[in-house]
Amino acid sequence: MTVSVGILGATGAVGQRFIQLLDGHPTFEIDALTASESSAGKSYQAAAKWRANTPIPRDVADIEVGETHPDAVSDDIDLLFSSLPSGVASEVEPKFLEAGYVVSSNSSNDRMAEDVPLTIPEINPGHLDLIEVQRDNRGWDGALIKNPNCSTITMVPTLAALDAGFGIERADVTTLQAVSGAGYSGVTSMEIIDNAIPHIGGEENKMETESRKLLGEFDGAELSLHDAEVNASCNRIPTLDGHLESVFVDLADDPSPAAAREALESFPGIDLPSAPDQLIHVFGDDQPERPQPRRDRNRDNGMAISVGGVSETPSGLKYNCLAHNTLRGAAGASLLNGELLVEEGWI
Repeated sequence: MTVSVGILGATGAVGQRFIQLLDGHPTFEIDALTASESSAGKSYQAAAKWRANTPIPRDVADIEVGETHPDAVSDDIDLLFSSLPSGVASEVEPKFLEAGYVVSSNSSNDRMAEDVPLTIPEINPGHLDLIEVQRDNRGWDGALIKNPNCSTITMVPTLAALDAGFGIERADVTTLQAVSGAGYSGVTSMEIIDNAIPHIGGEENKMETESRKLLGEFDGAELSLHDAEVNASCNRIPTLDGHLESVFVDLADDPSPAAAREALESFPGIDLPSAPDQLIHVFGDDQPERPQPRRDRNRDNGMAISVGGVSETPSGLKYNCLAHNTLRGAAGASLLNGELLVEEGWI
């Protein structure tokens, strides 16, 4: 089965990650690329200032870039991946949905909308059924699915594993986030070299709200948020890729660090083409200095979560977790959601 896909906002940093990840994909075939009006009409190679660490795939380089509008995209496209800035996406995505397209979006708009699935395939695939509620509410034939923020994706699989085994009541997290999370021109070198920035606009709220939605329950009609309290402090540091996070969790039960490590490492993955063989890799007591962004972000093609430093606190556990923010945390997350849509029969 071949699924025809398009990328909205294909020339940006996340759009280029989509191009990389879709090269040689067993199911998805790129048939449409869109960007701003200034790029429309050019070949992708001419329109994109390619910054990825691999060459532009030959079968993509000569595709003509279209405008980001339903009239410029063929009706034969089965699935659209959106990497648009949220301000643009909030205006453009509904037009595609009303036109009947299925959109797997990395953009932050509508993530917390009550009828929009916010999904990590290994964590809450059943939330896809919100699509039926969404279609009833909004009167369109398309479907919108979102992946969460890159910092949220790093933490939530670990919370899901611990919640399943021991019950999470509270989570506090401090993040050390890579500069690529802000986009190519998001943080200047003069700001970040020899520095750390203890504020990332809107990031803390995303982690605190998206986590509870991802871990929430869907009863077929509405989704209820998980009742755990989540608090976040988000910081930008001068690493290129890979978000490292220090997490403190209060648990209903009182597991030993060894039991927690076992629950994390044995948490099941999902059988999708881009999914890692093992979702969470756990470092033992003999490697307290891991995970590290430079050494561990590319585990399982950048799609796995790494955990280390698991130890006890008076009310639960503390640990560090790491994920590649533009692979697992952005384009790769949206790609996995697209694969889930196919697997579950929505496409």
